[in-house]
Amino acid sequence: MLERLNREIRRRTRPIGIFPNAESYIRLVTTYLIEYSEDWSSNRAYLNSEVMQKLSLKAA
Repeated sequence: MLERLNREIRRRTRPIGIFPNAESYIRLVTTYLIEYSEDWSSNRAYLNSEVMQKLSLKAA
């Protein structure tokens, strides 16, 4: 899992080449990690939107 994250970070930073400062690099990496975390947590949700929709249809 970490190797995949590292590859994705490298892929996103290659087009930029040289960052003006460390803060800009950290900002880019942090943005990606937040996005990855949100995707992971929404996929792992016990009651995702599909389940909620099915439950609401059964209740009606």
